[in-house]
Amino acid sequence: MFRHLKAAIVFGTAAGILLLGSGCVFTPKGTTQEREAAEKAGRPYERPVQIREIPELPAAPGWREVLQHAFLSNGELESRYFEWQAALAKIDQAAGYPNTNVSLGYSYMFSGERMKSFDRQTFSVGFDPMQNLSFPTKVAQAGKVALDQARETGERFRAAKFDLQKRVISAYVEYALDAEKIRIGQRNLELLKLMVDTAQSRAAAGGRQQDLLKSQLAYRLAENELKRMEAALKQSRAMLNSLIGRTADAPLQAPGKLPEPRTIAADDARLMAVGRVENPELAALARQVQGRRDALELARQRWIPDVNPVAMFMGSASQSLGAAITLPTTIPIIRAAIEENRAMLRASEAMARQTRLDRAGEFVATLYALRDNERQIDFFKTRIIPAADQLMSASRQNYASGTVAFAELIDSQRTQLDVRLMFAEASAAREKRLAELERLAGTDIETLAGGWQ
Repeated sequence: MFRHLKAAIVFGTAAGILLLGSGCVFTPKGTTQEREAAEKAGRPYERPVQIREIPELPAAPGWREVLQHAFLSNGELESRYFEWQAALAKIDQAAGYPNTNVSLGYSYMFSGERMKSFDRQTFSVGFDPMQNLSFPTKVAQAGKVALDQARETGERFRAAKFDLQKRVISAYVEYALDAEKIRIGQRNLELLKLMVDTAQSRAAAGGRQQDLLKSQLAYRLAENELKRMEAALKQSRAMLNSLIGRTADAPLQAPGKLPEPRTIAADDARLMAVGRVENPELAALARQVQGRRDALELARQRWIPDVNPVAMFMGSASQSLGAAITLPTTIPIIRAAIEENRAMLRASEAMARQTRLDRAGEFVATLYALRDNERQIDFFKTRIIPAADQLMSASRQNYASGTVAFAELIDSQRTQLDVRLMFAEASAAREKRLAELERLAGTDIETLAGGWQ
């Protein structure tokens, strides 16, 4: 009876090893939420880009349509997403238990003894002797490290998304500004042509030839500048197309005017508070620091011995259970691994601390620059543009009454165009800096007021 009991224990142990070999996962807490977040973010990428339904851009798209197209088509952003997915897949690899394969053994004994054929056969089941069966806490801790890395990769994806948003909006604003410069340049060229015609008439009537040469030179220079602007517009279109996942020469109608300025509903204190909390780069570094802490704990757990159980029976003649204990005798290696992870943790903490200061300084500097752009825009609206319009109106009246020369009238018109150009440049700079603030804050400015997302 005792013999049958031993056999039952051996067979039960063998069955347990085989069942354990089928695998389980010590899933760390928070994995489900991270996978749900990745699934939500990755819905646009469920299908390959070749068969993905991407809405066609309208003939004259606004920045929102262009940005949405970029989110669906940009290969760099999509690559960051799949890096996130790959990092999530590593969790099951790190936390899967057992961490080694089941090894089955069989041998047949040739002997002159009178034994049954079954009793000559030896069966064994255990784990792969080439890789130890890790203590469960080690596997669970490795799963935590993998989750930390996946979370860091997720934050890197979010940072890439806001970086792409900043680049697309800036490129779109630059494209619109180039178009506005061309319109101003064309108007300026028309005025210079009038000056040339006037100078030619005066020269034919005995006027100064020098005035004609000066006006012709100014006209040729303006003509060359206009061609340079047209080339710059094509360059801006090519860069914008590539950002949003289109071929460089794809048709893209230039905006008829600069985009309307976006409203900032939050005050500066709220913006800076959001920037400290939501910055994706800082969040990624925080995840990295936590990962280094968990990696340090995993290195310390190398002091825990590993146990490899094995069950064996020889027919019905004998049964045995055993275990191989692997002692942590590589003391210098274990200590070095602990020191390495401790140093990496300190490095990550230092980098996170400095990056926090750098991004805070960058955020405040960008916010100050944006507010200065807004001051300039208001200054042009309330002071400079009315003054330029008033100058133009007075010049027209004086020219009509014969008290102002035609050249002075043209000069007033060119001054008005210069003011218009400076106003457009200040408006474009403001929108670019707003996009940079969104990148640093990791938040769409409209969401602070419950607007567009």
